[in-house]
Amino acid sequence: MAAMTKQQQTEFEAAAFRRLVAHLRERGDVQNIDLMNLAGFCRNCLSNWYREAAEAEGVALSKDESREIVYGMSYEDWKNLNQNDASTEQKAAFELNKPHK
Repeated sequence: MAAMTKQQQTEFEAAAFRRLVAHLRERGDVQNIDLMNLAGFCRNCLSNWYREAAEAEGVALSKDESREIVYGMSYEDWKNLNQNDASTEQKAAFELNKPHK
């Protein structure tokens, strides 16, 4: 692996995060429940992790604010534009695979 500085690592991680968020914004057809069932995380998880990182550095960020960063709009607007009711199969898969806290 090529040597990189901590600053470069942080910049590359930030670029990868921005690309992931942009990709998820473009793919409104991909439901959060499908992401949870296949990958174990969704847009809401990502926004929670963002908020937790901010708070760890002393920056207050509300749940709605962090969701808007990830969704590119309010969560309510995104749901109205993109979210479908989960099928019985999707709900059953989620119950089987959901993270245990």
